[in-house]
Amino acid sequence: MLYEEERKLKIVEYLQENARASVQQLSKIFQVSESTIRRDLQELEAAKLLKRTHGGAVCLETVNFEPTFIEKEDQFQKEKESIARKAAEFIQDGDTLVIDSGTTTAYLAKELKRFANLKIVTNSLILAQELQGVEGIEVIITGGTLRQNTLAMVGPITERSLSMLRVDKAFMATNGLELHKGLTTPNIVEAATKTKMIDIAKQVILLADYTKIGKVAFAKFAEVSRIDTCIVDDKVTQSVVDEMEKLGVQVCIVTP
Repeated sequence: MLYEEERKLKIVEYLQENARASVQQLSKIFQVSESTIRRDLQELEAAKLLKRTHGGAVCLETVNFEPTFIEKEDQFQKEKESIARKAAEFIQDGDTLVIDSGTTTAYLAKELKRFANLKIVTNSLILAQELQGVEGIEVIITGGTLRQNTLAMVGPITERSLSMLRVDKAFMATNGLELHKGLTTPNIVEAATKTKMIDIAKQVILLADYTKIGKVAFAKFAEVSRIDTCIVDDKVTQSVVDEMEKLGVQVCIVTP
């Protein structure tokens, strides 16, 4: 029998793979009553993870769905702030870092201002703007093609500039983390940029709030086992934590 939060994640995953399901189907799959499934669907709809229909539910997002940076910026703010504060504990004065574009990594930028002698490589306009003029921080912008949805620079120019560098730590964002299907993002060009960031780092740290767990987007950029550390909020299920640790990932859980 699955725990409640684990069951909800599995329901969302099932809908992502099958597009729709009836209450009766889900009741049989997860071996709980139809009233329990209806309550789960109501709560998942309130969290904007699916849409209820007469007698069941449909997937709210396709694998290529991509909200804009502005749409995501204020979602789960407390979780993202807590994750960013924990991520900062992995940084030391004098580090060289590559920081991915994303709303959670944007919160990390605010935490960096207390450090000295940091060298930061980023493809994020938001992060570069946040750190401009901060004493003790050198910001290197990758260049490349600007994506309006994510305000990230991506593409061959970005990848070429990253390939010339080596850094101590990569702080990465993701749209989806599924144990068997890996880390994914909706845009294939952005996925290639993320892969290159991971390739140039000695240590890879993923920042992901619980809504990313179990989700699968269009383009894969890394296996879960490629992460050294995953920082996630306390809504993640213990079974997911256990499976990630079996893959060699250090999981740090924070409480918002």
